[in-house]
Amino acid sequence: MVVGLCTIELRIPMSHSLKNKRGVLKSLINRIKNRFNVSIAEVAHHDDWKLATVGIVTISNNTIYVQQLLNKVIEYIEDNYLDVQLFNYTIEFL
Repeated sequence: MVVGLCTIELRIPMSHSLKNKRGVLKSLINRIKNRFNVSIAEVAHHDDWKLATVGIVTISNNTIYVQQLLNKVIEYIEDNYLDVQLFNYTIEFL
């Protein structure tokens, strides 16, 4: 059994309030959940208007599958969310 954990740090430069930030994150989180069937949540920077850290977790019996899935999620964010800047991420296997 392989558990993949991806921690992604995001910058939301156009955000002017926590309400605006949460709207952007809610959309991102729901779309990723539905498209990739992973667990995802905001895990840090809850009170910062322009920063967010999300954690993504998936489980499988194949390490390569987990790696590819998490890479696809990262590519999806970079390609489809132009109002969000992905500036750092890590992928771990547990």
